[in-house]
Amino acid sequence: MDPVPAELGWTSYRTGTFDSWRGPEHSRKQDYVAEEVPVVLVYNTIPHVVMLTTPLNLEDFGLGFSLTEDIIRHPSEIQSIKVVQRSKGIEVRMQIPEERFDNLHGKGKNLTGRTGCGLCGATTLEQAIRPPRTVGKGLVLDAALLRDAFETMRQQQALNLLTGAVHAAAWLDSKKGITAVREDVGRHNALDKLIGALAKSGCDFSAGWLLVTSRASYEMVQKAASVGITLLAAISAPTALAIRLADECGLTLVGFTRNDNHTIYTHPFRLQHLQTSVA
Repeated sequence: MDPVPAELGWTSYRTGTFDSWRGPEHSRKQDYVAEEVPVVLVYNTIPHVVMLTTPLNLEDFGLGFSLTEDIIRHPSEIQSIKVVQRSKGIEVRMQIPEERFDNLHGKGKNLTGRTGCGLCGATTLEQAIRPPRTVGKGLVLDAALLRDAFETMRQQQALNLLTGAVHAAAWLDSKKGITAVREDVGRHNALDKLIGALAKSGCDFSAGWLLVTSRASYEMVQKAASVGITLLAAISAPTALAIRLADECGLTLVGFTRNDNHTIYTHPFRLQHLQTSVA
């Protein structure tokens, strides 16, 4: 049984036999390799941007991207969404109100978006670095719960457990623990998928916290703040721009979150610790 479901005719990974070396020892080994597929986001029949993504949860991706890129303001503005297989990729076809589409037309996107690209085809500085929305007060998170949640998230990364090649974004609900995990070869794609899934379910973004298995680059802060997320914890480091944006919008930014260790870069009041003084 395939532990990771397919999207249309595309699979999220391929298998192959490869040369493996462990020091001087050689063997032929079967391995699992994560897939990347061109996905075109189409609004009102007009292609907007092509992203290289993992072909999973693409309706979530379309909705999340539309929200975090400020194309729509509410999930209900996606009037219809359909995932369509093409010979060389996939289209996510969305219908949005004409007013939103007119605004989109003026944004001047080009049609390229690499796996690790956070600009998503932006052609001006204003589009690339949008001022983040100010977030609300949010809730206080216990540091021990954060530690345990990262381990739970790791166990739920089905595709990464197979391939070791994809990022994940997870939602830590204040009452239910980890309620959603989304994976993708692109860190921002994984986040868009998660935000789309949560928005579709009517999630209160002020009642939980965001965990990611990547670095905390500026677009991760930007996307999180766009829907009102108040705390972002990453397994790796933030960038300087991410720290500046998080500080500006009021988001708590945590990096190097591994086991009992982490560093809080902005607004530390949302993370609670049993404090031990160090001489």
